[in-house]
Amino acid sequence: MRTKKSSIGLYIVASILSLVFLIPVLYIVLNAFKPTSELYSGTLTFFPRHWTLENYVGAWNKGQFPRYILNTVFVATTSTFITVLINAMSGYALAKYKFKGSSVIFIIILSTIMLPLEVIMVPIFSVLKETGLYNSIWALIIPCAATPTGIFIMRQYLLTIPNELIESARIDGTGEFRIFAQIILPNTKPALATLAVFSFMWRRNDYIWPLIAISDVDLYTMQLAISNFAGEYSVDWNSMLAMSAISMIPVLIIFLIFQKQFVKGTVTSGLKG
Repeated sequence: MRTKKSSIGLYIVASILSLVFLIPVLYIVLNAFKPTSELYSGTLTFFPRHWTLENYVGAWNKGQFPRYILNTVFVATTSTFITVLINAMSGYALAKYKFKGSSVIFIIILSTIMLPLEVIMVPIFSVLKETGLYNSIWALIIPCAATPTGIFIMRQYLLTIPNELIESARIDGTGEFRIFAQIILPNTKPALATLAVFSFMWRRNDYIWPLIAISDVDLYTMQLAISNFAGEYSVDWNSMLAMSAISMIPVLIIFLIFQKQFVKGTVTSGLKG
């Protein structure tokens, strides 16, 4: 009975916290359905009195949002695939290959988490200019391919996989790339899903770096397109709220697809040091 009561209590607390975190999101979504007169009225209401889709239709017609959505999906999907592959390989090397200085390398990689983007923004931009990637869609993908957070997640999870499994495959004559593709990757699905959700969310939320790396309006992502609704003297809140609500959909879909693996990967990624 005590265990049952504790579980019920935890579920109640978790539900309350979930509602608290969801209130800002719900407020954005619901306000996007309000007509202009109600949105700018002095009375603050959570639910619309009169539901309308005029904000969505108006915002959709004002800009090239199908193009911006496709740009965002392409950048987030491609970057996520490359990020998962590179970080999985890096985490595998640091977790299962014993070589001199491996711990030092891992600490150095991990310490870069403390460096904000503003610190390394200028050298990254210089590299893009020299390589001819500036103002291209790949300028939003390649610099974000390897992340210290992703390497940490993959390494910590791979430490939970028995070394005997890899050694048995080597005794049978299996090559290293085949071990990685057929043994390591299938057994790290929770960590891969966790990293995929994080990576997709990071790329979808990017604003500062796309603002610097591209100048062509046709290459804009959703965050840059939404920022265009904020003018010098006024803000088109109707359109901004509507497009902000739409921009949440891809991340929500990705999370729902990988929900179970995401939770499992988040829980188990820090079990070993």
